[in-house]
Amino acid sequence: MCGIGGVFAYHPGAEPVRREEVDAITASMIPRGPDAGGTWFSDDGRVGLGSRRLAIIDLSPEGVQPMFDVERELVLVFNGEIYNYRELRASLERSGARFHSRSDTEVILQLYRRDGERMLGLLRGMYAFALWDTRTRRMFVARDPYGIKPLYIADDGRTLRFASEVKALLAGGAVSRALDPAGAAGFFLLGSVPEPFTIRQDVKSVEAGTAFFVDERGPSEARQHFSVASVFRHAREQRSVATLTEPEIFIHERVCESLEHHLVADVPIGVFLSAGIDSSTLAALATQSIGSLQTFSLTFDAYQGQPNDEAPLAARFARELGARHTTRLVGRDEFHDDLPRIFSAMDQPTIDGVNTWFVSKAVHEAGVKIALSGLGGDELFGGYPSFRNLPRLVRMERTRGVAAALRHAPGLNPKLQRLGTLGGGWGEAYLLQRGLFMPDELPALLGAEQAAEGLRRLAIGAHLARVLTPDPATDFGRVATLEGSLYMRNQLLRDTDWASMAHSVEVRTPLVDAALLRQSAPITIEHGRRCKKALGAALPAWLRNRPKAGFFVPIGHWLDLPSDGTPRRMKSWARLVYERVTA
Repeated sequence: MCGIGGVFAYHPGAEPVRREEVDAITASMIPRGPDAGGTWFSDDGRVGLGSRRLAIIDLSPEGVQPMFDVERELVLVFNGEIYNYRELRASLERSGARFHSRSDTEVILQLYRRDGERMLGLLRGMYAFALWDTRTRRMFVARDPYGIKPLYIADDGRTLRFASEVKALLAGGAVSRALDPAGAAGFFLLGSVPEPFTIRQDVKSVEAGTAFFVDERGPSEARQHFSVASVFRHAREQRSVATLTEPEIFIHERVCESLEHHLVADVPIGVFLSAGIDSSTLAALATQSIGSLQTFSLTFDAYQGQPNDEAPLAARFARELGARHTTRLVGRDEFHDDLPRIFSAMDQPTIDGVNTWFVSKAVHEAGVKIALSGLGGDELFGGYPSFRNLPRLVRMERTRGVAAALRHAPGLNPKLQRLGTLGGGWGEAYLLQRGLFMPDELPALLGAEQAAEGLRRLAIGAHLARVLTPDPATDFGRVATLEGSLYMRNQLLRDTDWASMAHSVEVRTPLVDAALLRQSAPITIEHGRRCKKALGAALPAWLRNRPKAGFFVPIGHWLDLPSDGTPRRMKSWARLVYERVTA
């Protein structure tokens, strides 16, 4: 796991790469990789690469980046983990490949040498990387299917810059800090900035599941190598597979397989443990696989002794597993002390991530580098209310007269009163379900001119429609695609990345796995929430049968935000976040 960055002065008339810039980009990401760091510059001054390393696989100096292949023709900076690297290495060695390390990084180099960009279809893991090929003098840039690991670029038409953080690119001194109205509009609409936009006008996100080349003509058009919508579209065609197996058996086997891949490491692994089905199942299965492990939970002073404090249940389950368990108490004073560091690490504004900040802090304090998270289970197995609500909203909007009647219904949720006014269909339903502010509220936040420009460029309706292209073909597939490609990708995964890496902790998400999605999609679209129950089948009844509860951080209580309703508190928090992170 690393923080990576680099500069490629691709245009013949571009200024040579400044070493100070690459050094500054790299140094700004030391928390992402405190174990080692390095830079490399091409002899002609056109390419500079930098990396900070959190040593997880192959702890020796041979695993340091930037890394060359044995032939010294390819050089790579890579952030992430390739979980099937051992199998891939064995295949490459049979093909005659030679290695100088035991790292998964070098497997990427040799796989690219053998297969070129087709290699992406063989990788199982989380990754963002840039590979410089001295033979062809072009760079290959790629990001993993789900976008678990971030990667940002700034291209001025002559020079391409990239880094694992938006703020790292700014630290280099050559990228403008000007705010992007489209990114700001996206944040206030959805609570996070939707890719490919960022909060900075000259910085864009490399979209999840895409790859591209850069040569003297500049970046090529990005090629999509993975699409959640396409997986569900294909799953609809394979739906008959669901009749050939029991979902309880199938889901258990596939999750176990994904977990085994995610346990590959040369350092100890912990688990973020709530009292929920997803994290509890992973903790139980990991215990069966590797024996005793360390688990971590959060509790908050404002919730202690209250029904919504799940920490005692998590501790009880950890005892039953025989795990070494840590319950981390977070109070108002610690929150206020950490708040400046939280805003500094946040990279882009988001209304979430504080919980991951504190549980990652606890993991770091325990000297553990890796933690498993149950993130992704609700998106994979239909655990959110949106799987019921979105189809209902779409039907209401399409029913003659219903939307018009709701617009004038007294006392109705203000969001529902907008039904039928935001473009209709699944995009509108999603915005009503997940939206923080509505489009007509943005002028009061950004000013009329900035709001209009932001909404025009963001084009939220077209953006949501693009997520659902190709049509996932079933209601379950459409909701799962929206949640997996928007809320999970832009908020949960991104928040997990910045909040954990600020504490030099790698978080792995066995339920966010492209192979698992392909395998399970035909089953989930047929059996829906039955698959969620199947996931927790091996858990004790007292845990398995308890009502689903959300996990909430008492930010409103700690900051004395308005107490008359969750939406108003979240809107106040969003304004504060935006002000602090964009300052």
